[in-house]
Amino acid sequence: MPFIRSNEAVVHDIHGARFTSYVIPATGSRDLAAWRAEIPAGTVTPAHVISHEEAFYILSGRLQLTINGETAELNDGDAAVAPAGSALAVANTTDKPAQMWVTTRAGLSATMADGSTLTPPWAN
Repeated sequence: MPFIRSNEAVVHDIHGARFTSYVIPATGSRDLAAWRAEIPAGTVTPAHVISHEEAFYILSGRLQLTINGETAELNDGDAAVAPAGSALAVANTTDKPAQMWVTTRAGLSATMADGSTLTPPWAN
């Protein structure tokens, strides 16, 4: 099925953020996963190491992304790419919510600082 309607998207809340999953194998994708992430004001997500490359596009607001120790403030319309195996952290240091679109290869996993592995359902 090549079309995913907004009412078919699945919402996941974790680490203070909301992930709305659109493109995953369960919705017809073979290779890709894509979702909208909503990061509330003042939210800092836990640092983690990603298994697959991820592309980020800021839809609204401003977010601070740290990729392998390099930090940048991104505004709506800005984008970033995190290579597979990189350490990643996202923070919204503003007083307004922000949203971004994230795309990766299906099957993404994240290794958390405590060594545990998260297999996010919004990307698998």
